[in-house]
Amino acid sequence: MVKGPGLYSDIGKKTRDLLNRGYQGDHKFTLFTTYSPTGVAITSSGNKKGDLFLADVNTQLKRNNVTADIKVDTSSNLSTTIVVNEPAPGLKAILSFKVPDQRSGKLELQYLHDYAGISTSIGLTANPVVNFSGVLGTASAAIGTDVSFDTKTGDFTKYNAGISFSNADLTAALTLNDKGETLNASYYHIVKPLSNTSVGAEVNHNFSTNVNTITVGTQHALDPLTTVKARVNNFGKANALIQHEWRPKSLFTISGEVDTKAVDKSAKFGLALVLKP
Repeated sequence: MVKGPGLYSDIGKKTRDLLNRGYQGDHKFTLFTTYSPTGVAITSSGNKKGDLFLADVNTQLKRNNVTADIKVDTSSNLSTTIVVNEPAPGLKAILSFKVPDQRSGKLELQYLHDYAGISTSIGLTANPVVNFSGVLGTASAAIGTDVSFDTKTGDFTKYNAGISFSNADLTAALTLNDKGETLNASYYHIVKPLSNTSVGAEVNHNFSTNVNTITVGTQHALDPLTTVKARVNNFGKANALIQHEWRPKSLFTISGEVDTKAVDKSAKFGLALVLKP
């Protein structure tokens, strides 16, 4: 496995995961069922958002270095993703499309090297959107860019740039996003590896509105099976969750959100249950 700078999407990822992953404002249920040792697996999930209930069934098939995921949801959409790992050293090919959306087809190639990470994709349409992202550096320091070009309009729909620094227990990143409209700085630090205790912060500045958004968060493992997380931003929104692994890879998560600047409003709660037989 190549240990280099990774892909552009990896810049600031540890902070994003700390501040966002696991927080659930709705009720979600996921059931994993493996049918055969040859790699066929079925996943069923449901998500209740207010009075709306969304569900899907995903079938995954693996053979050698090829993985195919086929998902059907309650809106009668059929989504397919085919991944070919290592057709050549460091290379990954991904083909995805959704039926009946005829413009959803996309082909993506990813290449990882000790000193570079490249991802390029093209829409499978007559006038596709072409995306390119590249990172140069090492696992300790990297600089990269992410660009999208619409061949139909002849315009760049996205151009971002970022830089990151990492060591064994600390990661810092700085990115310029939204065509130069927003500047994002993030920080992630592992305080106690044995208890999986970490802290992180993210500062986002919008140049057009001159608005700053500051979010800080932390996580801590109470025991090997139970983790608590919390985050708060400068607008007074505070979130917390507790997640317990009551059997291998089966998780139960309770999360909540409160607006500290409007305590008269009801708090929001979310539940997530993941079952793996």
